[in-house]
Formats: sequence, C-alpha cells, structure tokens
Amino acid sequence: MADPHRLPAILSKQMLIGGQWRPAVSGRTIVVENPGRREPLGDVPRGEKVDVDLAVDAAAAAFPGWSRVAARDRGRLLLAIGEALEARQEELARLIASETGNALRTQARGEARMVADAFQYFGGLAGELKGLTIPLGEGMLSYSRREPVGVVGAIVPWNAPAQLAALKIAPAVCAGNTIVLKAAEDAPLAVLMIAEICQDHLPPGVVNAVTGYGQECGEPLASHPLVRKVSFTGSTTVGKAIMRAAADRLAPVSLELGGKSPSIVYPDADEDWVLDGIVASMRFTRQSQSCTAGSRLFLHADIYESFLDRLVARTSALKIGDPLDEATDVGAIINERQFTKVCGYVADGLSRPEARLITGGLPPKEGPLTRGYFAVPTIFADTSNDWRLAREEIFGPVLVAIPWRDEDEAIRMANDSHYGLAAYIWSRDIGRALRAAHAVEAGWVQVNQGGGQALGQSYGGIKESGIGREMSLEGMLDSFTETKSVNVNLVIPLLQTGR
Repeated sequence: MADPHRLPAILSKQMLIGGQWRPAVSGRTIVVENPGRREPLGDVPRGEKVDVDLAVDAAAAAFPGWSRVAARDRGRLLLAIGEALEARQEELARLIASETGNALRTQARGEARMVADAFQYFGGLAGELKGLTIPLGEGMLSYSRREPVGVVGAIVPWNAPAQLAALKIAPAVCAGNTIVLKAAEDAPLAVLMIAEICQDHLPPGVVNAVTGYGQECGEPLASHPLVRKVSFTGSTTVGKAIMRAAADRLAPVSLELGGKSPSIVYPDADEDWVLDGIVASMRFTRQSQSCTAGSRLFLHADIYESFLDRLVARTSALKIGDPLDEATDVGAIINERQFTKVCGYVADGLSRPEARLITGGLPPKEGPLTRGYFAVPTIFADTSNDWRLAREEIFGPVLVAIPWRDEDEAIRMANDSHYGLAAYIWSRDIGRALRAAHAVEAGWVQVNQGGGQALGQSYGGIKESGIGREMSLEGMLDSFTETKSVNVNLVIPLLQTGR
C-alpha cells in the first residue's frame, strides 16, 4: 500500500490566479531544490510583472464582492480552511521539511500545526471587526467602522514559508481584503498547498499565489498601483526597498525584518533549564535560520566558562542529518548560496585572534553531512560586541558568547545594535529580569523561556527590525483595516408642508 505522506519524485506546481492554476506567461520555470539531499524536488512558474498584473487584477475584481460578505461568514470559511489544513497536517509538514531543510520532528510539524491554528484563530476573531460609538451628545450619532483596505500584496521568505503565509492570508482575508501572495522561490511548494486549500473554500480571486524571483515578481507586486497594502517578511535590506516602492503611492506597509537578538544570563541562572532555553532561543534546531535567534549570548563573568562547557555538551548532542529522518534534530541550510555565506562567517571567526572557538566550526569535507547543505552548530567566545559576527545577522547556527559584570554594561551592549526584534532574559530574580526586559530595546522579549511566538500576542520589531505587528487581533485591525468615522446629525428641521 502506498504511503499517503510520501511525496512524488518531482512536484510540478502552477500559480493560483483568479481561481485558476496557471503557468507563467513566459512559460519559464524555477527548479525547487531539496537542500537536505541537493537534488530537485519540484518546479514552479517563474512569474514576472505580467503575471503579477493578472493576479492583482483578479484580486481587485474579487474585492467588492468579498468585502461585502458578512464578517462572521468570512470567519466560518476560515475555520473550514483551518480544519482542512489540520486534516492534511502531516502532508504539509513533510513538504515543509523537504523544501526548507527544517527537520520534520523538531520544526516542520510544529509549523504545519501553526498554519492550521492561524486560520482557526483569525476565523474566530471575525466578529471583532467592529467600530466604536462616540458620545457627542443626544443630537449627534458618531460611530466608526473597520473597513478592509483592498488588495493586499504579501511577500514571505523561505525560512518558515507556510507559517508566515498563513499569518498574512488569514488576517487579511478575515478583514475583508483580497490578497496576492508571493512565495519565496526557494520554498514555494507548501505555500501553494495552502493556497490550494484556500481556493477549495473561498471565491475565485480572494487568494492568489504567485511564484518568482524578487526583482522579477516581488518588486512589481510591491510597486503595483492597485495594491493598497504591502505586508513583507524578510531581510532589512529588502524591506527598505519595499518601503521606498510603497512610498511613491503612500501605500501603508508592514515589515517584519531581521534581528541580532541578545540573550542576557544573570549569575543566578546557571542551571540546566537555562541551557535548554539558550539552545531553543538560538533556534539551533532550525539551523538558526530565524530572525528571532538569540545569537548574542551575554553571560555573567562568574558563570561564563562553566556555562559554556555545559552548553557545548547540549549542542554537541544535537543530531544533524536528513530533515525527514525522525531522529534528526537539526536539518539543512536552505541553499548553496546561504550555506557558503554561513561558512564564510565561521571562517572569519576562526581567523580572528581574539575569538576562541568553543564548539563546531566549518562543516566536514567528507561523510554523510556532505550530501546536503549541513552546517554545524558553532559557538565563539569573545570579549567584544563590536566585531562582525556579533553585529551582523548571520542566519545560520553561529553564536557569539560575551562576558559581562556590570548590569548596565550588559544592557548597553544588548541595545548596541540597529536591530530590535527579540531579546531573552534569564534570572531567578523576576524583578531584576523585568527591569532588564523593560530596558532592552526589542519589540518582543521573553523572560526565562526561549520558545516561539504565540497567537494572540502582538509580534514585531523596532528600529531596523520592522514596522507594524502581526499574530493578534490588534495586528489584524492595524494592518488590514482602515478606520472610517461617520457623523450623523439627529436634530434636523421638521419637514415643512404646504408647499
């Protein structure tokens, strides 16, 4: 009997435009690679401006009808999508693992679960798309309405493509908008599967999914005159370009961008549960391909050496290998370009006299790990926060550990970054931990835990880590609705008769 979760040898997919599956007008395609095996997994259309124009036109045509659907009815459709995604959760997880290189057990299944949860969460919030009444006196009725923006252009990256796609599609559609979503060319297959399930429940044109390269497909979407809102997750450099493109027509943007997140460990937190939290916050089991990775570890000097020794034992126990293997903890880097970039950072660290390699280093040149783009969890010890590996977002499993003695100095170093996305504070003294959490410059701070984001909590960055918030009711209202105020004069002259 065939395994229902086994993927075909090659997956050939098309773009969803106006309810139809279509190739690129040019007929060109992009090969999607399995990074754990360095072999083709599938292919998708190489969309360009003409394809984006078709998708935006389809979304614009669908918007008037969809925006008039009662909010609770939209919510019911999203709940149905969530149920369908839940039923196909394992299939989605295996697809995520195959195209991203993220390990099935430690990462991909959790992402697939979050996809279903996101549609169910926002489906349940549909009834909260309501305005306010303002007491301006008995003679005046003043109220506000939450109205959809229009066509949303959304762009997602490759590190958590399915989860991030769901966190854009679900709130945008719930709020009454239509959407054109561009998937990352390295990992578009799970996004297209989500679009397929959406299309089974929604009118044509409400959800459209295009595939292609950033310059050929993403830029035309961000700059399209009919796109009334741009929601982007990705690098800070590209986010700035997106913002410039939207500025020409004053289109609002939401940007969830990069990070170089600090973890501050106080001397009273020299315990095993904190070691586990550091491994989790560093996102080692996602190859640290996460904008929230706590890649700057500020350890109190009194526990510095002993903590690092035990942290090495924790990271060395992680099993690196085939993302689809149930025994694997750490999967593969997304592609050869990123793999080479990460190795370059490691080489820079190895050549720095002040840096001391604690564990890891460059990947092996022979053996099973050469079959894919497998990087090794790596930790450098250094006294400075001012060198390249401590300042730049590596997007790979490279951690820099820096000692501190004075709390103010630790906070200063933590804040000495143009990023401000996430931060992690570790101490048994909750008062001290909360003071640090309030002092650190980040949009999302965790105290004594290193896990991921939670639905219902507004999430986003400050400084060059982004603009706007996601994952919550507030994020949906701020990102995907406009507020309209209506004033009604209730005191009008009596109707005159006899004329």
